[in-house]
Amino acid sequence: MADGFTRFNTGSQYLYSNQHSAAHPRNQLHHRNGSPINNNRSLFQHNADTPSPNRSPGTNSPAHNPYTMYNNHNHRQNHSLLNGGAHQNFQPQMSLGKAFQSQSHGHQAHHLNNHNQDHGLGHSNNFGNHHHTISASTLSNTTPNFTPAHLQNGTPESSSTLSKPPNAHWAEQLREYERLKMADHKTHFYARTTPSVSRYPGASPSTNNARADGEEHGERRRVLEGSEDMGSWNAMDLCGQGLKGMAPALFKHYPKLSKVYLNWNKLREIPPQIGQMRFLTVLDLSMNDLHYLPPEIGMLTNLKKLALYDNHLDDLPYELGSLYQLEMLGIEGNPMRPDYKERLVEHGTQELVRYLRENAPQPEPPLDRAWIPLIEDAPETDNFTIFSWNILCDRAATAAMYGYTPSEALSWQRRRDLILDEMQGRDADIMCLQEMDIENYNEFFRPNLASMDYKGVFWPKSRAQTMAEKEAKVVDGCAIFYKNTKYIMLDKQVIIFSREAISRPDMKGEHDVYNRVMPRDHVAVVLFLENRQTGSRLIVVNTHLTWEPWFSDIKIVQVAILMESLTKLSETYAKWPACKDKDLFKFANEDSADGAEPVKMEPGPSMKYDEPTQIPLVVCGDYNSTHDSGVYELITQGSLSNSHSELGNNNYGDFTRHGMSHPFSLKSAYSGIGELPFTNWTPDFRKVIDWVFYATNTMQVTGVLGEVDPDYMRRVPGWPNHYFPSDHLPLMMQFGIKERKERKAAVETDFGPARRESRN
Repeated sequence: MADGFTRFNTGSQYLYSNQHSAAHPRNQLHHRNGSPINNNRSLFQHNADTPSPNRSPGTNSPAHNPYTMYNNHNHRQNHSLLNGGAHQNFQPQMSLGKAFQSQSHGHQAHHLNNHNQDHGLGHSNNFGNHHHTISASTLSNTTPNFTPAHLQNGTPESSSTLSKPPNAHWAEQLREYERLKMADHKTHFYARTTPSVSRYPGASPSTNNARADGEEHGERRRVLEGSEDMGSWNAMDLCGQGLKGMAPALFKHYPKLSKVYLNWNKLREIPPQIGQMRFLTVLDLSMNDLHYLPPEIGMLTNLKKLALYDNHLDDLPYELGSLYQLEMLGIEGNPMRPDYKERLVEHGTQELVRYLRENAPQPEPPLDRAWIPLIEDAPETDNFTIFSWNILCDRAATAAMYGYTPSEALSWQRRRDLILDEMQGRDADIMCLQEMDIENYNEFFRPNLASMDYKGVFWPKSRAQTMAEKEAKVVDGCAIFYKNTKYIMLDKQVIIFSREAISRPDMKGEHDVYNRVMPRDHVAVVLFLENRQTGSRLIVVNTHLTWEPWFSDIKIVQVAILMESLTKLSETYAKWPACKDKDLFKFANEDSADGAEPVKMEPGPSMKYDEPTQIPLVVCGDYNSTHDSGVYELITQGSLSNSHSELGNNNYGDFTRHGMSHPFSLKSAYSGIGELPFTNWTPDFRKVIDWVFYATNTMQVTGVLGEVDPDYMRRVPGWPNHYFPSDHLPLMMQFGIKERKERKAAVETDFGPARRESRN
């Protein structure tokens, strides 16, 4: 029997190399059936039937059966009788399913380790020591010979399911799908298996690894933002609870959860309030009875994993295209549209998300913003309207920054047309624009607005002065347009914050000024206007502060420099001489649009101001600061302590030695309605950072442009989109100049001659 290893190794086995061959260790010997295996424990093993970790046969093992000398030592394989695998010279038939195939390997019985693949399911050949006539090959035993048309080990040469191996993305999805199927209605499946909460020792990762993973995937910042209200609890596992519905209160009270697991329930629908949970990064809705997804699912732009396995979904909402950060979309086990599934299998989640985003139909437009009057029957003698807007310059509107926006809606050609249409529709007397670049000011906005009776003043950020003309064209800055028929521009100034800071004597030698303030090249544009008809004068300011939240001290310094400069300018403007030439320039042969002779208005005299603070003042801009910031406090309260928390330990000359102040009485124009709910709308930030401040002692607000339709905004993950070309909301309000109370000289009262005689 010593030749048992090679005696029956003949026939069709020579046609193919053995796919189950394995490298044999040098110290591993081949053993005959029934031979005891030395496991180095024989001295301590008194009972030969004592179970051991190896596969040594026991005393009653079938391996000692003389008819199983060449058996395969595997209960799933056939005995080596006439039709057994060891005597079979033919390859097994491959046309049957793998569940009905048997494996035949010529020399596998002599290997210590079992290399057999377990392809069998319920139909495997599980026979003990029974004598049978089932052949390892389903070919007839009378067939003398044939040409093998199949690969060995039961793998077809060509198969529809394996003709093209799955890519890494789809293979990962299938693995995840199989893992979730193993949960099989287990309650709190994720909570039990997540390493950080697992009860098994050694399962929790190190703190450093968790921190690195959070930083790599951008989740650490989300947890910090949500930790104010949620503490360290940022996930919820409701797996296997038999839930049939979800209360909207869940999404209202826990909006900052980052992971929610609802798999293995009986949910038939998801409430639209799920759109409030914009901090979600993982959402598992697998193994439910969902037939559709709410469009509000598109509000979850921070999602990186959305599991929808084993539902009844045959379509996906186009709003899913807003999930630009989605890395895994699990749809296996759903009767999904073939084109969607094919695109997902072939190209991955990101491609399907892009396809949905770019091919989504244009949504219905929102309702028009309402005009809210604040003073009924306001006099129209000296009113004017102001429009302020950060238009989001072309250079800043990148696909990486605004991945939720379709490329068509993000294109500058479309956005600039919408911006111009908005400006023309509002038809304000004065318009202040931030993030206007040089090229578009000169070549698009100024010529188009000139036909609407606007004149403009523009100043880019200071970096443009040191750049070549080609590069300087894309530098943005601040622009002010005003109606030429209504106002005369008496003066214009630009305030460059960095230049003003380094030129101050008290800031010379301060390292924080050079390292923090000077690199920020933001500006403010100032116009001094006079109303042609009434003669009242007005100071209009437009500015844009640095955007970084961690540079709040720099914003305070920029505003302090702005208010200090305005104080000096207002002193100059209070002494400004009267304007003598108020006639509007006209061409000699100019005709009106309707052919009628225009009515000539008699201009009023220029108004005089005894004090600098008597001049009406409006300060517009994108301050990148909220109402609870030091910037807002300094502007509205008139002063800011040198120990304010946002200043930190930085040194900015007299600002940090003695504090900051200004003489103006300023107030937000929208304070009369309790402020807007937001002026900036992005997935990660939705607050008021754009402001219009006015001098309350000289002006009053008579009306403001209201908020955007809240029902429409429930399905808008962020701006820009098809109807809002910028991520900022345009502000508009109407002001009325208060009548000045003339100071009267004191006059002594005359009581007549009788009074004088009584004194004598």
